[in-house]
Amino acid sequence: MSNHTAPHESELSLAALRGDCARMAPHWTAPARNAPAPVTPSLINGVTVPPASARLVGAMSEYGD
Repeated sequence: MSNHTAPHESELSLAALRGDCARMAPHWTAPARNAPAPVTPSLINGVTVPPASARLVGAMSEYGD
């Protein structure tokens, strides 16, 4: 059995964790985001919205403003 024990979670500091993350960050690369091309409304067809859902969405601005 090993005499080495892992440090308790409380012994780790936020500063040490942030330092570890900063050292690892250059190894993580995010793929380039390609914005989807906008679709003209004339190409959108066949979409139906139930009346109850339309009322729900129509009333949402009352809560967000």
